[in-house]
Amino acid sequence: MTSRFLPEQEIRPFSPPERLLLGPGPSNVPRRVLDALARPTIGYLDPAFVTMMDELKSLMRYAFQTHNALTFPVSGPGSAGMEMCFVNLVSPGDKVIVCRNGVFGGRMVENVERCGGIAVTVDDRWGEPVDPNKLREALKANPDARVVAFVHAETSTGAFSDAQTLCKIAQDAGCLTIVDCVTSLGGIPVQVDEWGADAVYSGSQKCLSCAPGLSPITFSDRVVERVKNRSRKAQSWFLDLDLLLGYWGATTRTYHHTAPNNGLYALHESFLMLREEGLQQAWARHRHHHNMLRTGLEAMGIQFLVKESARLPQLNAILIPEGVDDKATRTRLLSEFSIEIGAGLGELAGKVWRIGLMGYSSRADNVLQLLSVLERVLADAGHPITPNTALDAAQSV
Repeated sequence: MTSRFLPEQEIRPFSPPERLLLGPGPSNVPRRVLDALARPTIGYLDPAFVTMMDELKSLMRYAFQTHNALTFPVSGPGSAGMEMCFVNLVSPGDKVIVCRNGVFGGRMVENVERCGGIAVTVDDRWGEPVDPNKLREALKANPDARVVAFVHAETSTGAFSDAQTLCKIAQDAGCLTIVDCVTSLGGIPVQVDEWGADAVYSGSQKCLSCAPGLSPITFSDRVVERVKNRSRKAQSWFLDLDLLLGYWGATTRTYHHTAPNNGLYALHESFLMLREEGLQQAWARHRHHHNMLRTGLEAMGIQFLVKESARLPQLNAILIPEGVDDKATRTRLLSEFSIEIGAGLGELAGKVWRIGLMGYSSRADNVLQLLSVLERVLADAGHPITPNTALDAAQSV
């Protein structure tokens, strides 16, 4: 009787292909982290699990460079971390200055509007960092603004902004800050306490090289004070920071939701690996492999979207050579060579490729493999290339 609900074809256990992930995320996950996912599941109030939670918070504080007590992983991807910040800090009628220089600044605007807030945008050209002077002018014109939001590392363009300066401008105007560090945490300096940032979120799948689905987040005492004194409940029950204080707080463990236990094991392992390597060493590794990639690409005559002073080492937006088919090239890289790179988003669709060298994927052998394959594929597409030029250039770094 029940067989008629079964599909006609036989379904076997899923076995994903091996890929070299050099796009905007996820990055390749190291074996240590994959093994952590397979450890026995225990209860989320088990004393052993609680001990792991406390260790994870400590490791996260190191990565964020903060003493914030309220530092924990959100049970959801970076988009959930973003939404948690907005639903807890923006009430109907609140004015929020949003710095927008790419796709993810646009998503911040969407969050403000869905919370019933008033978004005032500070726009910069895609590929450019946020202009601090524009933020100053916007705050002068909107002295009633309560929050400033910006993306530290814009994944859609590969540009980073001066977070410390932007946070200082906001703080001087009496505003709290929401900062997107999804692509920056672990790849370039993120220094929450030094910046004076208030609500900072990231993602597990980029420079942390963990499985997707968790959002490391940290909140200043100023955020906690505002949340405790707000006059209305957050519009989201699941992301209500006031309720989550009881689960991730310093002294209590009150049930709120079923935690993704095995994912948290993996995140613990990722942050542990980051601590073992050391932040300075991780930042230097990403910079070194970016320099290898840059030198090789420039030897092929390929240009970058972002000027060098604002260029992310872990997310490289490069201009597609004239006459080269965007989708056909990416399809061939994936189907023939099992290498994934990213397409352009929004107004950059069809104009750029996004090459990620994030976390475990930021390795010299990966850079050389990609350059070797790109030389071949672009030459076949008619782009003028001297064989081995890119490899020789990269190996000289």
